[in-house]
Amino acid sequence: MSSKIFDLSGKVSLVSGAAQGMGKAMAVALAEAGSDMAIVDLNGEGLSETASYIESIGRSVETFTVDVSDVDAIPGIFLRVMENYGRMDFLGNVAGGETVMGSSEDFKLEDFEKSIKSLVVGRFLMCREAGKIMLNQGSGSIVNIGSIGGISSLGRGQIAYQTAMGAVVQMTRSLATEWASRGVRVNAILPAQVLNPGLQERIEETPEVLNTFLSGIPAGRLGNPDDIKGLSVLLASDAASWITGALIPMDGGNTALNAGGSYPGSPQVSG
Repeated sequence: MSSKIFDLSGKVSLVSGAAQGMGKAMAVALAEAGSDMAIVDLNGEGLSETASYIESIGRSVETFTVDVSDVDAIPGIFLRVMENYGRMDFLGNVAGGETVMGSSEDFKLEDFEKSIKSLVVGRFLMCREAGKIMLNQGSGSIVNIGSIGGISSLGRGQIAYQTAMGAVVQMTRSLATEWASRGVRVNAILPAQVLNPGLQERIEETPEVLNTFLSGIPAGRLGNPDDIKGLSVLLASDAASWITGALIPMDGGNTALNAGGSYPGSPQVSG
């Protein structure tokens, strides 16, 4: 098969959360495959570093230092992208704020509402604005970053996060069903634990949590941001022209493992 099927030359992609982690890895992968870029993040310094790399490989890039949960700011991003590029072929919906953890019986309503706004409302608005453009074009691909916590329970006081991720799953399915006949694909990538500064800090503060994570990952390691690269290019490319409404685990086998199961080398299995 020719590698041209994964060639994104001439396409325009927008990725949120592009200053670090999976958002940065996704943006870099798309640019390396030939796409011009628009990248969004609250972290201006990290965003500039990502942009510098994209420019260094000969791709055009626009930066937006914006909070994706700011409902008033989102439409302006897409207006500028259309002014500068005249099209949008791919949206990587990665950014989302932190959520509060706590027991469900004591969870504060304001913290719950904040989580929903940060993780669901912002993603929906990005989908809506990208969808308008793509539907008018008759083509486009959207990828929402969800979580395995949207299809199975993580426990550990994650009621707000899991509710939000469940909503992202259903939003993806609904948009995919509504827009498929008009040329717009909508899929979701569902990661397990992927190392980022926040997760690394949590592991350092509570080392035993690492074994908890690894006990559910048959691959025997946590994810790293670059694991998303190939999947991102696939879903943005013509190679995935008949893939929509898919919920794709990126989890080292986590969702395949029975809750009571183990694997060779897991923390509960010696030898």
